[in-house]
Amino acid sequence: MKLKDFWYDLPEELIAQSPAEKRDMSRLLVLDRKTGTIEHRHFRDLPGYLSAGDCLVINNTRVMPARLLGEKEKTGGKIEFVLLKRIEANVWEVILKPGKIAKPGSRFVFGNGQLKAEILEIVEGGNRIVRFYYDGVFEEVLDKVGIIPLPPYIHATLEDKERYQTIYSKINGSAAAPTAGLHFTEEVFGELRKKGIEIAELTLHVGLGTFRPVKTENILEHHMHKEYYHISPEACAMINRAKERGNRVVAVGTTSVRVLETSSSDDGKVFPGEGETDIFIYPGYKFKVIDALVTNFHLPESTLIMLVSAFAGRETILNAYQEAIRERYRFFSFGDAMLIL
Repeated sequence: MKLKDFWYDLPEELIAQSPAEKRDMSRLLVLDRKTGTIEHRHFRDLPGYLSAGDCLVINNTRVMPARLLGEKEKTGGKIEFVLLKRIEANVWEVILKPGKIAKPGSRFVFGNGQLKAEILEIVEGGNRIVRFYYDGVFEEVLDKVGIIPLPPYIHATLEDKERYQTIYSKINGSAAAPTAGLHFTEEVFGELRKKGIEIAELTLHVGLGTFRPVKTENILEHHMHKEYYHISPEACAMINRAKERGNRVVAVGTTSVRVLETSSSDDGKVFPGEGETDIFIYPGYKFKVIDALVTNFHLPESTLIMLVSAFAGRETILNAYQEAIRERYRFFSFGDAMLIL
């Protein structure tokens, strides 16, 4: 399967630079994956497509202010860190630039000295392992000196940082938002609960690898990034009950899909646990758990468009994307949504 099979042309003006005025005012393209038929709705119409007993699965991760702008301790050379993964209490894996001033033993200062870092080692891909020094609680210091890292295709300044968080975000750890969840409001959740739709929570910390382009012409040669996940016994019980009743499991976002498909047996039963997943889902994959998917519109040739193509069919997805372009939908993180049934 070739990388070019997942390419489409997107006018640059359709890349959303800011969120919708109100979260649930986003548009919603509803795609029937069996027939290929499309309806054009708004996100607030989502509850009308779900039924009592269905289980909606959401990712409760929260984006950290993981971008740090600072300088080298002795020379004042400018540096940028982005936190990727916590190794132990004060030790993190980071990506940084420029790399030439960040050799092992180099020390850097952020936020007028509120946070300091020492480079411990260089690892695969040029990432660094660093140890941080600070007074107090790391998360509180990070809130003061860190910046929410927006995707590289968003060039506008985000006025309200909470708009790059879901309203149900709880567990700090992501470097990017699970963007399919950005459209939900308390009103939408209220309508879902009123209809008898159950809501299960899990956690997958989204890494910057989600934006890493696939560079291999044969997609099977792509090395998938790892992301931490956790799913509780309570969430599994809710999901498994829905399956046993013959109701649908509706995943919100590709991140929820990755956890559910990682944590399940071949018969579709989901088991609790935590760890790292590097599951790569592309056409030909047999889904074990999910019956429907709420998702955004994804970058050409990305692992995310491959995942939704596996679920709905590559031609069906690319046809739906062309329809969305004709209808002037907004694309990517702050863009509109799709419901695949």
